[in-house]
Amino acid sequence: MTMHENLIAGEWVGSEGADNISPSDTDDVVGAYAQASAEDTRQAIAAAKAAFPAWSRSDIWERHVILKKAGDEIMARKDELGALLAREEGKTLPEAIGETIRASQIFEFFAGEVLRLAGEIIPSVRPNIGVEITRDPLGVIGIITPWNFPIAIPAWKIAPALCYGNTIVFKPADLVPGSAWAIVDILHRAGLPKGVLNLVMGKGSVVGQAMLDSPDVAGITFTGSTGTGKRVAAASLEHNRKFQLEMGGKNPMVVLDDADLNVAVEAAANSGFFSTGQRCTASSRLIVTEGIHDKFVAALTAKLETLIVDNAMKSGTHIGPVVDEKQLKTDTDYIEIGKKEGAKLAFGGEVLKRDTPGFYLQPTLFTEATNQMRISREEIFGPVVSVIRVKDYEEALATANDTPFGLSSGIATTSLKHATHFKRNAEAGMVMVNLPTAGVDFHVPFGGRKGSSYGPREQGKYAAEFYTSVKTSYTSA
Repeated sequence: MTMHENLIAGEWVGSEGADNISPSDTDDVVGAYAQASAEDTRQAIAAAKAAFPAWSRSDIWERHVILKKAGDEIMARKDELGALLAREEGKTLPEAIGETIRASQIFEFFAGEVLRLAGEIIPSVRPNIGVEITRDPLGVIGIITPWNFPIAIPAWKIAPALCYGNTIVFKPADLVPGSAWAIVDILHRAGLPKGVLNLVMGKGSVVGQAMLDSPDVAGITFTGSTGTGKRVAAASLEHNRKFQLEMGGKNPMVVLDDADLNVAVEAAANSGFFSTGQRCTASSRLIVTEGIHDKFVAALTAKLETLIVDNAMKSGTHIGPVVDEKQLKTDTDYIEIGKKEGAKLAFGGEVLKRDTPGFYLQPTLFTEATNQMRISREEIFGPVVSVIRVKDYEEALATANDTPFGLSSGIATTSLKHATHFKRNAEAGMVMVNLPTAGVDFHVPFGGRKGSSYGPREQGKYAAEFYTSVKTSYTSA
């Protein structure tokens, strides 16, 4: 089997690696991918540092062309790349192709942003002095991405980093090196100069730690667990580097008595169970007022009975496998915790067998949960959802906000009054009305509050806040 190597200083290097195994079929080896060492990582950082002066001052048309070529190739290969993503991560093929299209759109957007780079010229309060406000690239950016969106999240970090003139050392999650390697290969062939983009696949304890230890990394953008995010923050403070964290979520969806039942059920099912519930924006808490509670639970249960859990590559599959055995154990452990806490297991919770050996779990719905239970407060990151009964809108809003997280929050209602109040008072970075909490546009800011996020927002024009540094220049006439 061909070894997919790391990219360091414009050269593919590395001979020893690990197999990439499909969670839909553990007999399916997606490919072999090199494992970088700490020394490899230090060389990648040195290459990025050496490439920064030229790239940071490169012609904007050069950057535009490279980003546009990458976006075009990703779109042209969406079916192939989507199949690779589905095989290695386990989300269904249609979802995987949709994610690949989104990655292409992100590169298209930032190809345009390169040509829209701008500053300000304003008068000084002092006579005969002009003031110029511009943005400079930050420097070497360390990018650490998770396994749940293996092409979209790298795209929305890599594209703006390159757009604004930074160089990159990129470490993807261990479980999904294939999509990362493919996107780096596309950018490499699109014409990036040597050292501008470096790929170092491997263990976080080795590769990630080497990135955190380096004083030459000017900024780190990280998406992953809350615990690892805290370690990124602590290490970055030591080097006075800029850092951006996207971490956990325990996202609520409020369903009010006046909600359209079909809209509420579809939004809850999509939010909580599609992509196997492995989205940081997933709704794992359904907060339902008592007038609609029983009808909603019955309709959602009926919906879950129709969902097919199977191989991600199989036509007709609604929910693929959990990403690996470790995550499956986490999910099943939380199911047992929920039972012991007194929640009622209303549907699912069983590990399933299919034609191919994989990590299949029934979508799991708890009712009679309280907001103090562990299953209602801790991020499970699987297809496990709790229903919390409340009296009215006021209690629903208070319960929705009673969480250490604050990424996404949703409400199903036909009341303009309640929708407007919820948008203003939900303690989350993103609010959805009559929509799934998961699913955002590529050209608008993404991020949360509290324990979910730290630092400037990702995506859209707001990405400039992280990837650039503001400079104010004065000129005497």
